[in-house]
Amino acid sequence: MARIVMKFGGTSVADLARIHNVARHVKREVDAGHEVAVVVSAMSGKTNELVGWVENMPKVAGSNAPFYDAREYDAIVASGEQVTSGLLAIALQSMGINARSWQGWQIPIKTDNAHGAARILDIEGADIIRRMGEGQVAVVAGFQGLGPDNRLATLGRGGSDTSAVAIAAALKSDRCDIYTDVDGVYTTDPRIEPKARRLKKIAFEEMLEMASLGAKVLQVRSVELAMVHKVRTFVRSSFEDPDAPGMGDLLNPPGTLICDEDEIVEQEVVTGIAYAKDEAQISLRRLADRPGVSAAIFGPLAEAHINVDMIVQNISEDGSKTDMTFTVPSGDVNKALKVLSDNKEKIGYDVAQSESGLVKVSVIGIGMRSHAGVAASAFRALADKGINIKAITTSEIKISILIDGPYAELAVRTLHSAYGLDKS
Repeated sequence: MARIVMKFGGTSVADLARIHNVARHVKREVDAGHEVAVVVSAMSGKTNELVGWVENMPKVAGSNAPFYDAREYDAIVASGEQVTSGLLAIALQSMGINARSWQGWQIPIKTDNAHGAARILDIEGADIIRRMGEGQVAVVAGFQGLGPDNRLATLGRGGSDTSAVAIAAALKSDRCDIYTDVDGVYTTDPRIEPKARRLKKIAFEEMLEMASLGAKVLQVRSVELAMVHKVRTFVRSSFEDPDAPGMGDLLNPPGTLICDEDEIVEQEVVTGIAYAKDEAQISLRRLADRPGVSAAIFGPLAEAHINVDMIVQNISEDGSKTDMTFTVPSGDVNKALKVLSDNKEKIGYDVAQSESGLVKVSVIGIGMRSHAGVAASAFRALADKGINIKAITTSEIKISILIDGPYAELAVRTLHSAYGLDKS
């Protein structure tokens, strides 16, 4: 017997028929004798609808200001998960399973006070563990917790993944199963490269890089939590037949296991290729090359909550002037340029130039630590296809390359093939 946390995303609970299918997955684990807790997202599209209501209410009320109280935002958008948890509990009860729905504040999942993007501080799991031991399935509304002001606080988009991993850690679960609309983590996006392969195992660090660099399978914070607390996490498909052979395998269910790298005996040099669209590049020309100039640039950008990624600084010939280039999300370009303009005198640059519509393609693999020539292979393969590189950043286990947007799919397929990832 094991203790399992199962998480189901919005597409998995999109309507009553799919919620019934989710209940069948849960019943399979209960019938196998496991203690089970389930974390659910809102039904597909519901959160977007609720957010739209929040954003439009000030306009309907005659206000020109697009602002609203973040605490009321949380009270509204958290309702989507509450509906799903209640419906799944009813579906399980209809199958003769002892189940009860729980909201984040009832457990409680304690968070900080950053409404709309709260972080989990603590989970009191003793009561849930006791009830699970008595055979009750806990159906928990994801994406939400209880802030220090005693009000609902939501965790930000994709927060149900974070809820599930945090609950699995608090309950000391044997594993956390993340059910989604894909059957695992692939070497790259199968919509771009049909030869992409499903990985049987991937290290926490690799998954963290892939999630942060564009892969949409898991939310970044959930992978961080899993890595910190060593929560073995399986990515599985909710659309497979719940009663198919092997679906109930305790140690090796179908899907991709995200685990500590010590569990991966045969480590590939490169594990996967990720990409992120809608990148923009900003270049500050003829900056004063002096101590403190970087802080003068990136400090105000950070205060404006603008995420800066790739940073390249040219070396000046005479030690007086230099150029600084960095990337931001395309949607933040105008905001970033305004911040820079407001601080132009303090920064001391001549002109700011920007270019949107770029793509960041990344090569990821823990095997890169012990192999030379990985970067050279990427550069050579892209050059052979006539793809120009605008910027490069590296770490121990990743190489990120900035290129023009129209070359994105060609670059992904080229790199996937260059590292032999299309071979079974």
